Amino acid sequence: MEKRRAQWGRPSPRVAVLERGALVHDIAFQVAYVAGMVAGSGIRLWYGRQYRQERKAIIRTEGLVVGLLASLWGVSILLPFVFIFTHWLGFADYHLPTWAGWAGVVLFALAVWLLWRSHADLGRGWSITTEVRERQALVTDGVFRYIRHPMYAAHLLWGIAQALLIQNWIAGLASLVVMLPLYALRVPREERMMLEEFGEEYRLYMRRTGRVIPRLVK
Repeated sequence: MEKRRAQWGRPSPRVAVLERGALVHDIAFQVAYVAGMVAGSGIRLWYGRQYRQERKAIIRTEGLVVGLLASLWGVSILLPFVFIFTHWLGFADYHLPTWAGWAGVVLFALAVWLLWRSHADLGRGWSITTEVRERQALVTDGVFRYIRHPMYAAHLLWGIAQALLIQNWIAGLASLVVMLPLYALRVPREERMMLEEFGEEYRLYMRRTGRVIPRLVK
């Protein structure tokens, strides 16, 4: 009887296979997240190095914004790695269907591509702070032809992908928790600054583009 009870307590072969499959998928999603993080960080480091080598003309930096920027990268890098390599956050796990994880892989790839493309299109006009660079022209080609703030779009996609790949209420949602208030705080200020700098040219640009989603009707 005891032997039979022990057998009854074990998962069926089908359940065991499903559990192994889920584990393989979880590992694949975490590997995809780490790869995307490395690629995205490499893009920022490369263009950040170029930015530091150039002079700045008009600088308008808010302490809160800079703090949020630092927090964004801090929590984005630290908490998912705590989740992946320790069990400290296991109490906050959630579980999504496998297709949601693969959707996260696609969104993360799109986010990294958009981050790179927006840096490349903006060129020397990019800055981590709210500023206008010397001899800067209004960039309206490349991805900027469709949206005015592709880097914010990339980070929002990044945050959604992170929530799908890192299935934990703390580590998975960390980027969105920081990015959403940062977006609400910084984007209106940036657009006011651009209106002051470029005037009617920027107003016309605003009419034919969306902030982070392409405008369907122009």
